[in-house]
Amino acid sequence: MTTLRMTHDLRRELILSAAKRCFAHNGFAGTTTKSVAAAASISEGLLFKHFPTKSALYAEILAEECKADPALNRLLDLPASTETLVILIREMVRHFLEITRAPDDEEAQRLRLVTISYLNDGEFARLMHEKIAGIIGSAFVAAYEQAVKSGDARASSQAPMNLFWFAHHAAMTTSLSLLPAVPSLSYGKAESLDLQLTEFILRGIGLNDDAIASHIHRALPPELMPAAATTTESA
Repeated sequence: MTTLRMTHDLRRELILSAAKRCFAHNGFAGTTTKSVAAAASISEGLLFKHFPTKSALYAEILAEECKADPALNRLLDLPASTETLVILIREMVRHFLEITRAPDDEEAQRLRLVTISYLNDGEFARLMHEKIAGIIGSAFVAAYEQAVKSGDARASSQAPMNLFWFAHHAAMTTSLSLLPAVPSLSYGKAESLDLQLTEFILRGIGLNDDAIASHIHRALPPELMPAAATTTESA
């Protein structure tokens, strides 16, 4: 049984490795399950036993990249608190707005894929949402519940994960409006759009004015600061 399990896991890793090469070389649209199977030296039928669709394969690759991201892992290791809740929202907003600064990069292409998926069968978007919820959802819920317990946020009749998705969609939709070469919206005071959007989301999920004022401008903890910024500050 153990040998079979190891063989299954090894083959799965070989498929993912081959798929990464195919997606990197041909992009999502130009990659087929047949080409991935050929690159992994297996049959397409065997590929489907591990990953039923191309979308499932791509979503798994993205999830693995997220799990291996040191910055994200440090963020998820923060203790549940109001401060952590604010940091999670700030970093989510920052992530989506940064995508708009490089509209031809891979992250922007992924955002377009999710959006197109919404308008079609929804499979890729559904898979991505499942991966995101599994990686980040519990950290958000724990931080939100601690904020409520501390009196920094009002308890909501909504499920906490609904609040997470409302926040996620607000940030994502804002970035989509800025993604075209000529943005579809011109936001006022654009230089502070990240703070405006963060404050809007924090109010929407129930944080009170004092909690927002106390944390929204606070510097990131040292362990979350980019290496270059940390070096500059210490100098």
